[in-house]
Amino acid sequence: MVTLTIKNIPESLVKRLKQQAAAHRQSVSLEAISCLEQMTHSVPVDASTLLVRARALRRTSKRVRVTDRRLNSFKGRLKGMSKANVREKQKSG
Repeated sequence: MVTLTIKNIPESLVKRLKQQAAAHRQSVSLEAISCLEQMTHSVPVDASTLLVRARALRRTSKRVRVTDRRLNSFKGRLKGMSKANVREKQKSG
């Protein structure tokens, strides 16, 4: 195994890392390794590829009209809110 030394870590970051380690019942070292593994396995997003895919998706769904009002209504219902509560929030917000 290799030893890695990281200098000048902000206190707030160390505090959060310690809290996460305690929540996961593991050492700070193991928590740091876990975080590094997750970050190195994530796939970077290519903005231009994402934009091309989004535009293609929009072209295929022209028949379905999604407005902000419909989208907010749907999101509200997903959170367990009734349609009336969603409308009330839209009027007040």
